[in-house]
Amino acid sequence: MSNFFKNAFNDMKESAKAQHEVDKANFAAAKAESKAQWEEAKAMGKPETRKAMMQAERDEQIAKANERIADAQARIDAVK
Repeated sequence: MSNFFKNAFNDMKESAKAQHEVDKANFAAAKAESKAQWEEAKAMGKPETRKAMMQAERDEQIAKANERIADAQARIDAVK
């Protein structure tokens, strides 16, 4: 009977250690994500960074629109 309790407590000890490692990893990940969000927010305060980001978004939208135009033209040509 004492061997059962010895094994049970040893299993609980190992489980607690493993859970602690998981908790440490999750905390480190949350800390890194928080710092990344802070740095992004801080960078958005700079006008040149904001302008560059907005220009990149506009360029992406223009590229998508041009792709849609090309697809539509291909469909028109297929019908003729």
